[in-house]
Amino acid sequence: MRIANRPDAKSADFLRAEITDRLQDRIQDVNRPFSTILDLGDDMMRFTARSNGVDIDQISDAPLDLPKAHYSLIVSNLVMHWVNDLPGLLIQLNKALKPDGLLLASMFGGETLRELRHAFLSAEAEITGGANARVIPFADVKTVGGLLQRAGYALPVADMDTLTITYDHPLNLMQDLRAMGETNALLGRSKKFLRRDVLARACEIYQRDHTLENGRIPATFQIIYLTGWHPHESQQQPMKPGSATMRLADALKRKVGIKSK
Repeated sequence: MRIANRPDAKSADFLRAEITDRLQDRIQDVNRPFSTILDLGDDMMRFTARSNGVDIDQISDAPLDLPKAHYSLIVSNLVMHWVNDLPGLLIQLNKALKPDGLLLASMFGGETLRELRHAFLSAEAEITGGANARVIPFADVKTVGGLLQRAGYALPVADMDTLTITYDHPLNLMQDLRAMGETNALLGRSKKFLRRDVLARACEIYQRDHTLENGRIPATFQIIYLTGWHPHESQQQPMKPGSATMRLADALKRKVGIKSK
């Protein structure tokens, strides 16, 4: 997990703290005890502090060797967008869950930092005639939902929130991203330092195209939530094909009060 070890990291990390609270609310909604918990990302301390008598493992990086069928809950906050092999990680975490164990995670989605991405691409194309990936790509919610299903989770759900945070200037946003450890870590990123003229032009484009009526600039953060259970016979099962007792067309007619002629 790329949390910067900087004096300003704690104050800048308000977004992570907000999503931590939202994950905790979802955990409380499940309304069941969890005896063994894996905190992937070492970021749920406020929740775990209330979990007296619970066996909790906390790790900062993607696991390489987890015990099988050991955890009743695996939780991860804003870490998985950094994983190179997300399908492989999801499979590994599923194997580490006990039957009827729960995976609950959050990650940044495809619309995150779209304004900043647009500004950098436009500025580099204008000044250098090329473009570099200055903002990492993020998966969309449909793709993530499909990965949960492919990884063998029961009752998989991927949903999302979109949060907009405003700043006085694009440089303030970039400062917060660096303090949170959310700078570009792509292996294929440009190894050249960002030119000052490109940075200045990116800020101009950001402000030109995205400034709000109050003079501030928005930064979009799309949060994808992943929920999936390790299969268990007690869980609700989908009906077998052909087992329905009524045709869909008849059911729809009955619901809206349409009479067949």
